Amino acid sequence: MGGESFLALACAGLIGILFGLVLAFAGYRFFLILLPIFGFFFGLAFGAQAIQALFGQAFLATVTSWVVGFVVGLVFAVLSYLFYVIAVALIGGALGYAVIVGLGSAIGLQMGFLLWLIALAAGVVMAIVTLRFNLQKWVIIIATSVLGAGAIVGTMVLLFNPAAEFMQSPVKVALKTSPFMVIVFLVVAILGVIAQVRANRQFTLDSYNRWSTMDTPAEL
Repeated sequence: MGGESFLALACAGLIGILFGLVLAFAGYRFFLILLPIFGFFFGLAFGAQAIQALFGQAFLATVTSWVVGFVVGLVFAVLSYLFYVIAVALIGGALGYAVIVGLGSAIGLQMGFLLWLIALAAGVVMAIVTLRFNLQKWVIIIATSVLGAGAIVGTMVLLFNPAAEFMQSPVKVALKTSPFMVIVFLVVAILGVIAQVRANRQFTLDSYNRWSTMDTPAEL
């Protein structure tokens, strides 16, 4: 039984690391494929943190937080799949939100209404700035590199930390586990940005509106 558990954990860890590598070093190329997955998990964490901040509950500790997180995640995944503008706003907003939550957790702040509100405001501002100044490519590259690095480091530390805690703040988990993991996180994120910039100098994602395509009747 122990051997089977170790094998399952090793397989899950390998998948997590491979996913993180793809995200960090090829996230822009595979952005359209990976985005609904990212949208769901970010929505799950965001919805659960909203319940935590508004009602003082522990992260993913109640049925309500799971239901709200799942619904928000599903909405984010569907909207980002259908509309490019929402997809870009989501990735930009997620980057701003995650940075504030991560920094707050890193200096010892608990997820409360004030931290959640500041992080939400930062996410909204980041989303607006991304669209207003046409920073989609840079934001996607930076966000996927950072998230990929987080997935790699998170997979490593997940063996010693509860999954819920990692989903709430991978930066905090990394800091609590080892400063070395923070260094690994920063190195992978920076190398990911450099690699993606070099690989995508002549490549730009096309915008889309799959809702309009769905509404348009197919030609016979």
